[in-house]
Amino acid sequence: MLNNIGLPGLLLIAVVVLVLFGRGKISSLMGEVGKGITSFKKGVAEGTKELDDASKESAETARDVTPTEDKDKV
Repeated sequence: MLNNIGLPGLLLIAVVVLVLFGRGKISSLMGEVGKGITSFKKGVAEGTKELDDASKESAETARDVTPTEDKDKV
C-alpha cells in the first residue's frame, strides 16, 4: 500500500500536516519526540549497567553448591 506514495505524495502529506497543525506545534512535537528518544536511550544504558553490575556481583559471590558424596553412607 505504501509502495505507491512516492515523493509527490509525501510532499502533499507534509503540506497538509503543516497546514493543519502549524509550524510551532510541529516544532514542539518534534522537540518532545527528541526528549523521549534521549530519555529512552538513557534508561536502556542504565538498565544495561545495572544488569552488568548484578552479574559481576553474583559472579564474585558465587559458591560451589555441587553435592558431595559421603563415603560413610555408601
